[in-house]
Amino acid sequence: MTTGSERPPLASWAVAGMLGAAGLLLLHVWTPSDDVRYSICLWRRLLGIPCPGCGMTRAFAHLAKGEWRAALAVHPLSPLIALELVLGWFAWGAGAFPRLAGRLPALLLANVALLTALWMGRLAAGSLPR
Repeated sequence: MTTGSERPPLASWAVAGMLGAAGLLLLHVWTPSDDVRYSICLWRRLLGIPCPGCGMTRAFAHLAKGEWRAALAVHPLSPLIALELVLGWFAWGAGAFPRLAGRLPALLLANVALLTALWMGRLAAGSLPR
């Protein structure tokens, strides 16, 4: 465990990076489907409408392939969330996570507010992903 501004054990940080790279590779080879029957979203299955995060996995798959327009069409916040994940990994590796810990609740709240506002706008406009 790390305390203060120490860096995490290199092995833990490297394993997290390798898992992220493996996930990126899986997303790169996966072909997203818009078929609702294969949705893993419980909200969507119970309520019949996409949740605020629906489409994020498909958008990440498009980003992994370099298909920016398709990713933005599926979920406009996908590049921002992907960037936050990468920056969080780098901050963890640099030992900056403890210094940022006080800001994490505000960042998470901002993300939830942004996801909810986007979802409400897309719901009102009828432009939620299928």
